[in-house]
Amino acid sequence: MKLKLQQLLILFFVSVTIQAQVTLEREVKITDLAMYFNGVRNQNSTRQSGTEAYDYAYGPALSPHGDCIKNYKQYVFMTWYRGGKLDRHVMLTRYNTETGAMKTIEFPHQHTGLKGKWWIGETHNTIAIGISPLNGTIHMVYDMHAYTNSGAFTNDYFRYTYSVPNAAELSDEEFTLDKFVKDPIDGDYKHCTMDGVRDAPHYDRFTYPQFFLNNQGELFLTARDGTSHDGAQAFIKYDANATKWGRFTHFNALGAGSKGETNNWSIYGSIKYANGKIRAGFQRRLNTGSDKYQFQNGVYYAYSDDPSGASQWKNHKGEDMTYPLVKAEEVLVFEPGDLVETTAQNKVHIVSGFDWTVTDNEDVHIISRVKDNENNITKYIHSYKPNGASEFIISTDFNGAQALYTSGEYVYIIGLNSSGRPFVERAEGGTNLFTKVYEQTSGRRFSKGQVYIADGKLYYYLLENNATNNTTTTRTTYLQVIDLAVENGPKPFAVNLVTPTDNQSFNEGDNVQLYAIASADEGEITKVAFMVNDELLEEDATKPYILDWTPETTGTYQIKAVAYKTSGESITSTEVSIAVNEIDESDLTINTYRLQNTATGKFLVAANTAQPVTTSDSGEKEDWHWDFFKLTKDGKEYHNIDSKQNGVLRATGAGFAAGAFLVVSTTKSPTVEDSDKIWTVHYNENNKTFRFEAGTSKRYMYHDVDGNIYTKDVEETDARSIWKAIPTNQVLSVAEDFTQSSGIQIFPNPAKSSFNISLNKIGISEIVITDMLGKIVYETVTDLDRVEVARDHRFTSGVYIVKVTAKKSQAKIFYQKLVLE
Repeated sequence: MKLKLQQLLILFFVSVTIQAQVTLEREVKITDLAMYFNGVRNQNSTRQSGTEAYDYAYGPALSPHGDCIKNYKQYVFMTWYRGGKLDRHVMLTRYNTETGAMKTIEFPHQHTGLKGKWWIGETHNTIAIGISPLNGTIHMVYDMHAYTNSGAFTNDYFRYTYSVPNAAELSDEEFTLDKFVKDPIDGDYKHCTMDGVRDAPHYDRFTYPQFFLNNQGELFLTARDGTSHDGAQAFIKYDANATKWGRFTHFNALGAGSKGETNNWSIYGSIKYANGKIRAGFQRRLNTGSDKYQFQNGVYYAYSDDPSGASQWKNHKGEDMTYPLVKAEEVLVFEPGDLVETTAQNKVHIVSGFDWTVTDNEDVHIISRVKDNENNITKYIHSYKPNGASEFIISTDFNGAQALYTSGEYVYIIGLNSSGRPFVERAEGGTNLFTKVYEQTSGRRFSKGQVYIADGKLYYYLLENNATNNTTTTRTTYLQVIDLAVENGPKPFAVNLVTPTDNQSFNEGDNVQLYAIASADEGEITKVAFMVNDELLEEDATKPYILDWTPETTGTYQIKAVAYKTSGESITSTEVSIAVNEIDESDLTINTYRLQNTATGKFLVAANTAQPVTTSDSGEKEDWHWDFFKLTKDGKEYHNIDSKQNGVLRATGAGFAAGAFLVVSTTKSPTVEDSDKIWTVHYNENNKTFRFEAGTSKRYMYHDVDGNIYTKDVEETDARSIWKAIPTNQVLSVAEDFTQSSGIQIFPNPAKSSFNISLNKIGISEIVITDMLGKIVYETVTDLDRVEVARDHRFTSGVYIVKVTAKKSQAKIFYQKLVLE
């Protein structure tokens, strides 16, 4: 079975070598007393006793959460709340990576609870931390969930805690509470202002605080000002010389509905400093109340050429935007809602899984997620813009993530695997080629974590999944320090073959992706040659150095990469050996398939639970794809036929309420031995087709003239009982899946460089270009009449399939062939 690139490299506490090994440097227990809400989600709870469970509003885990970890010199700072329910004190821990010493300060103030109800846990009430490297001050800002200067929060609508200069690197003996500045009005450590002036309209209604630094070491704070339907991203800079903050500046306007936009809207995203600029990436919640979006929509990105971020804001094309921003469309990258079919009110769900970053090479990367709640389809999206490209590449060939990070010229996905242990995936900037370079396969399990990266080190603040029962309101946290093996300074002359890996096996007909990384100590890399059995297969002159290759015969192959630099000197990678094995075409467990009836040409489509399956003219969508799982029952071999989106298929009997002997979808997951959910697969070697028998009933899956799918006892020559199993990684022919039409034109064709796709006013369209192996090399959604596509590193000489889906014309599909010389 063909393995995805992300699945190739999984080792215990180490990584495969790309340039060097990613390694775990240390794991340190921080506390056994991190506060945890062990009750139930109940915003109206009245349980105030310390012996009762700790109910909560949103989620059970508050520590670690938010912008709660930073490093400064050899120190790592972490904020948290101490449990149990009657304690709730604010804590600050400093860990010394050189000596291993740890010092914790307890603050007198406590977790505020939901809307001031201390007995109801509130995960918004996180503690962001920032360190000014210019004067060594420590700054802490609390997420107050947009509370205003009233009720329980009169004179407590904003909370800011800060230290005297140089406190960050005092000795452990001197690192004490008295190094933090008291509020002259209240005598506590919770200031309602950052500039010494109490000004409720300027400081209330803030949530999601985050600190960041620019290249000059200046400290910034950003947070959202406002509410979930009228919110602006604000930011503010610290003057280390004056030991004083400025005033908040808004990236986008509050009250946009009264300033030229159709409605008010709120921002969901962040402002960061990346590769020398202040930038913003976000999604929008437009308060119309009547469109197809349940909450957020869109992917938006902008940057400022002003080092302070106070002016010169532009969209990703370099065009000036209104500042502060009123109409978000000025900085729109693309609309994820156009990648799904539903247009019904409140059925497009775009929440979570959004983040963005920019590499040192100016490659912009954004991840997002969209769910079609009407058709139960979820798509994970990676949109990226390599340095020098004019447009973003929109790819759904992405497994999803919650956050993106950058160190040097690499992009990282960092998270917890299914067993609750850390993993790291890495891609070169400007590519979608994520490779798993680190994964822990034993040791402690964790339920969540917060990441901070600095100077090539990953600081992972983790909550252990160590509760054997749910009776306590405390949990254990750890800090892991992981070396990401980012090389600074001059790079060596080197080439490494990342994929395939040594002794990897492929099936006959599988695509083998050859991917190499090369660097030059002097001059530039001019090309990388891929060698198979000491013969040149192909050369690639542009990054990323990648080639898709399908071996013509089975057997063993020796593969290596040779890099050449400007001087003509070359260097060769370590050679790897792969095996290409002959496959059994009757074995349907080795791939995912579209099932097409040979008599009608229709494709099998899953349905909702206990509903009859249907058919379609197309086999493209994921709920039209099928997996086969072998099982043995009573000494005989059977299969479950499982939808990629729904459960396994059931062959009903004569008494089924909706009709006799219908084939229906279920909620069951494979493998199940129920007699009505097992199928015998019969393969015809002569024409490579299949019949699917319900158990041993001699009744076969049958596409009837009435349009329904039944099981019927029919002759084996009856074409309505015969099916093709077409792998989903195989491009369908024109007759099988496309409407060939003059609705689109491509020119020039054949093309040597860039080419144009003319869409002839068909409206919003999705364009997907695949190579002849079915690999997607280009994706975009547009409402333009003509799209120019640059021939970059994704395109090599050969034949491509261009598919255009007209989103507003009943999803009509147009097809053209493209030849690149």
